[in-house]
Amino acid sequence: MKQIRDIFGGDFRQFGMLFALVALIAFFQIRTGGLVLTSTNMMNLLNGNSYILVLAIGMVLVIIAGHIDLSVGSVAAFAGIVTAISMRDWGFPWWGGVLVCLTVGLLIGIWQGFWVAYVGIPGFIVTLAGMMLFRGANQLVGKSNTVPVPDEIQYIGGGYLPEVGPETGYNNLTLIIGIAIIVALVMLELRNRRIAIKLGETVPAFWVVVVRLVVLAGVMGYLTYMFATGRKGTGFPISALILLVLVVLYTILSQRTIIGRHVYAVGGNRLAAALSGVKTKRVNFLVMMNMSILASLAGLIFIGRSTASGPFDGVMWELDAIAAVFIGGAAVTGGVGTVVGSMIGGFVMAVLNNGLQLMGIGADMTQIIKGLVLLIAVAFDVFNKTQGRPSIIGLLTSKFGSGKPGLTGAAAEATAKETPAE
Repeated sequence: MKQIRDIFGGDFRQFGMLFALVALIAFFQIRTGGLVLTSTNMMNLLNGNSYILVLAIGMVLVIIAGHIDLSVGSVAAFAGIVTAISMRDWGFPWWGGVLVCLTVGLLIGIWQGFWVAYVGIPGFIVTLAGMMLFRGANQLVGKSNTVPVPDEIQYIGGGYLPEVGPETGYNNLTLIIGIAIIVALVMLELRNRRIAIKLGETVPAFWVVVVRLVVLAGVMGYLTYMFATGRKGTGFPISALILLVLVVLYTILSQRTIIGRHVYAVGGNRLAAALSGVKTKRVNFLVMMNMSILASLAGLIFIGRSTASGPFDGVMWELDAIAAVFIGGAAVTGGVGTVVGSMIGGFVMAVLNNGLQLMGIGADMTQIIKGLVLLIAVAFDVFNKTQGRPSIIGLLTSKFGSGKPGLTGAAAEATAKETPAE
């Protein structure tokens, strides 16, 4: 049993959501007669949920800092309609439309970040106002009409990696990227082991590392094969590639940079962080601004997939993003959470939606089930913490960062003291 724990990196209780995700996939795979793990369905699952997962990346930082953002759906919808109109009516090229979209998100983020960080209005109130304000602005600017977007934007939201090289029956670019990721993960694992040995830390037996890498490479290889063997003209989705890049960047940002540690410190104990020299107002401003930029990017991806921007885009997106973050192990009180954990939570919700649809379950029961899953997941995580155990996702995701996935109280204060003020 000890060797099995070493392979997975900790006690099984700490990986409840990951095991739940695997169990959900297996359950729906059996109940749907094998419809879940098919190339077409996996591509649809990623294409149809990438924009929510992009929102979850920004939302986890907001929640770690001790805030909440209820405006992301409306911000995404407003940025989307402005982008569509800028290309249809103002003559902007597609790349100009992308810049317009991100600029709208930046300006909204500055607006909301100012009220939260420098005026001191709670993020809940500011973003509740923003939810109403930008929903109305979406309908005002677009006159409640649907505005189409050009093919280039559609490619961003619903396209696939192109075919390159000789005809092999596979999407060669997908294969290359998949193999590169596997090689990078193996090298990173071995590098971390060498560093740990050099620092005199206790490391698991080498065969344990080999088994872990074989399992990881097997899973990645299978997913690569699935995406590379779809119908002709398909491959790994562009929107999922954008998501993958964001996950890597924000994992590094949150776990290995000064600003990332300051976000955890502010969310864990704001007063202690301020006394330690952390510029809390700047941190709050940046997380709110970042959230709006990612919301505008999510809106861009969505209008690309749906081929148009409309008055009902973004409805209830904020709730899906918040649910993904909390299912992924974030704490309601702030100071705890990881980007990778939020992705696991997001995929739990995505697989639930997808599996229930394939089974023919109606939207009413789907909402009920999703609500129960959110409640049970958070309750189970709270129970683990009250028993003195780590967060369900905590140790799993700490492997991808600095070993400090979430800090609260004294730990946050200690981290803040270790880190010089910006």
